[in-house]
Amino acid sequence: MNDDIPSPSLPGAPAPVSVVVPCYRCGDTIGDAVASIAAQTRPPAEVLLVDDASGDDTLDALHRVAGAYPTGWVKVVAASPNGGPSRARNLGWQQAVQPYIAFLDADDTWAPDKLAWQMAELERDPRIALIAHRMKVAPRGATPEPVRGAVRTHVIGRRRLLLNNPFPTASVILRRDLPFRFNERFRRVEDFLLWAQIGFSGYRCVKLNQVLAYWHKPTFGAAGLSGDLDAMHRAGKEVRRELLAAGLVTRGEHWFARSVGLVRRGRRRMLLMMRPAATR
Repeated sequence: MNDDIPSPSLPGAPAPVSVVVPCYRCGDTIGDAVASIAAQTRPPAEVLLVDDASGDDTLDALHRVAGAYPTGWVKVVAASPNGGPSRARNLGWQQAVQPYIAFLDADDTWAPDKLAWQMAELERDPRIALIAHRMKVAPRGATPEPVRGAVRTHVIGRRRLLLNNPFPTASVILRRDLPFRFNERFRRVEDFLLWAQIGFSGYRCVKLNQVLAYWHKPTFGAAGLSGDLDAMHRAGKEVRRELLAAGLVTRGEHWFARSVGLVRRGRRRMLLMMRPAATR
């Protein structure tokens, strides 16, 4: 499928989407993240902010953010003990009530038309189990890019999933009733494991050709969990073993994906070495 999507209608009713935001010591960024949700041309029905036992003033910050919006639209969930992003997302997923779940990390933001375009395609093709889009790195507070050219969608099949993760977490909307959850043993690459389980199980996964969300720090080599490239590589190997053990990929596919992972690891190391020290 590589069809143009008609311009989305903007009905008065909210999109049937629950947005799940895992939060860990994010008091400085959560306001921007939720503001980008509230600015949607077709806003979601509910937002769940899950504090992953931050141990600082994050929980108070989440309640302040929730209080700035209509009562009940933003719900604050307190998790204890700290369980990592997989557990936080699963907890939000468990408490969500809408038929679709969208994910946003507390230091990322959405473009205003993100949900409108994705819902237009979901309503046009109800077979879709997961829909994503492109993302890019941008300075915090930068004006979102306008949609450029025709908005198209294409199916992501097995071969593409073997190469790397095509679905940035903050781009994903999926069906709430899918029989999968984030694997709470994983604190790295946990998102790709879930997307791969969905895609390799035969569910329809698609991606839009537009940038509709933004990271505000480098996607690798920066502070935080993604900063440890060796740990990310080890987690990727564990994900591939998990998929093989579950019978979702063949042994040949497993070794192909492992080879691609080694090449990608080398490329990332080279790019990190070339990056100015101030941005590492």
